[in-house]
Amino acid sequence: MKLPVAFEEKMKKLLKEEYPDYLASYKLPKYQGLRINTLKLNLDQWHQINPFNSLKQVPWCQEGFYYDAYEKPGKHPYYFAGLYYIQEPSAMSPGAYLPISPGDCVLDMCAAPGGKSTQLVARMQQAGVLVSNDISASRVKALLKNLENFGARQCIVTSETSEKLASKWPGYFDKILIDAPCSGEGMFRKNESATKSWEAYGVQHCANLQRMILEDAVTLLKPNGMILYSTCTFSPEENEGMIDEFLKKHPDFKVVPLTPVGGIQKGRPDFINAVPELDGALRLWPHHLEGEGHFVCLLQREGGEAGTTPSYGKQKRLKDYPEALSFIQQYTYLSEDLPVTEISGKLYSIPENAPDLKGVRVIRGGLLLGELKNKRFEPSHVLALAYPKEMFKQTIDWSVNDEAIGRYLKGETILCEKPKGYYVVCVDGYPLGWVKAQNSILKNQYPPSWRLC
Repeated sequence: MKLPVAFEEKMKKLLKEEYPDYLASYKLPKYQGLRINTLKLNLDQWHQINPFNSLKQVPWCQEGFYYDAYEKPGKHPYYFAGLYYIQEPSAMSPGAYLPISPGDCVLDMCAAPGGKSTQLVARMQQAGVLVSNDISASRVKALLKNLENFGARQCIVTSETSEKLASKWPGYFDKILIDAPCSGEGMFRKNESATKSWEAYGVQHCANLQRMILEDAVTLLKPNGMILYSTCTFSPEENEGMIDEFLKKHPDFKVVPLTPVGGIQKGRPDFINAVPELDGALRLWPHHLEGEGHFVCLLQREGGEAGTTPSYGKQKRLKDYPEALSFIQQYTYLSEDLPVTEISGKLYSIPENAPDLKGVRVIRGGLLLGELKNKRFEPSHVLALAYPKEMFKQTIDWSVNDEAIGRYLKGETILCEKPKGYYVVCVDGYPLGWVKAQNSILKNQYPPSWRLC
C-alpha cells in the first residue's frame, strides 16, 4: 500500500534500523481474532464445543484466540448466542491489562463499537456497574447491540461528552478505560482508508481531544483509582508525550509498570524525551507480534478526594408490576424482588449502586426486561441472552447442526408441537432468543435487525 510520505519519514526517524522490518509487515496477513465470553462459559467448556480448527492463543489475552481467514465465526450460531466477540488481537490488550475486580464501578469512555466494553463486563462477572459511553449517536447503536448480545446485565450505555459525564459523576469510578480517538497510524495495515483521515486531521487535532478527555477522567475517578489510556497510533505526541504532559500536571498520578508478553515492547520515553517511568507503558508493533499497532499505559491516582456522585435512588421491585411479575413467574426463575424501573412502558433492571442518570443522554439504562403493553408483558430479546438456560422454565434446545437453528436465526416460522406459550430457543444449551408456540407452530420472535442473512 502507499503510505503518506510524511508518515514514512517520521517512522524512519523513530525506528531507525527497525524501519525495513516494520515496512515489511505490510506484506504479512491481517490477523483475525475472537475472544470467548466468560460470562456464558469458561475456557474448558469452550474447548469442548469449539467448532473452529485454526484457533491459536493470543499471548496477552487468556480468552483471546487467532483464527484463520477461511473460518467464518461471524456466521456461526455460537456468535448469535454471544459466546464470543470478534476482535482484532492487539485491540484485546487494553481490556486485558486494566485490573478489574467484580463490584468495580467502571467507565469505558470511548466505547463504540463495544469490543473493550464486552471484555470489561465479562471480567466483572455481573457485579458492579459498567458505564459504556460514546459520543457518536450512530456508533453507539453497535455498542449497545454487542453488549446485549454478550448478555451484559450490569451495563448502562450513554452517549455524552466526557465533560458532561464529569459534571454529573465526579469521583464515581474505580477504573476508567480511555481508548482515545487518535491518528490511527497503527491501523494503516488493517484499513488503508485510515491514511486519508491521518492526512486530513493530523496528530495535533487528536492530541487536543486526548488532553481534554484525560482531564475529565481525573474528575470522574475515585481516590486511588486507575486509568488505562490506550491508542492505536505510533505517534509519540499522542502516546508517551501525552502521558508525560499529564503526569507533570497531575503529580498525584503515577505510571503502573506493565509486563510485556508475546512480542509486546516497552514504552519509548526516548522518542520524545518523556519521563523514564514511561518505559512501563507498552507498545504493540506489527513487526514484533501478530497484530496491529497499539499503545497502552496504566495510571494510578495516589490518594485524592472522595466524590459526591448521587446514586440512582430508590427503585421499585418486579413485584410492583403485576403484568410483568405474572410473565416472569410463569416462564423464569427470576426473583420478584429484582430492582427495576419503568420508562415509557419499558421495564429495566438497574445495577445496584448505579449513578443518578438525570440529565445524561442514556441509550440503555440497564437490562431491558421487556415492555408493558395493554395490560400484558412482552419480554425483550435481550432478556433471553442475559441469563443461562437454567433460568428459564420452558426451553427448546437444538443441536448446532440442526437445520432448525439456521431457520430460527433467519426469522422463519417453524412447525413444532408444543403447548401454547413462550419458549427460549437454545443452541447446545446456550440461549438465542424467544419463540411463541401457538397452533402447532413456533412464531419467531428473533429481532429482524439481528437476523442471519
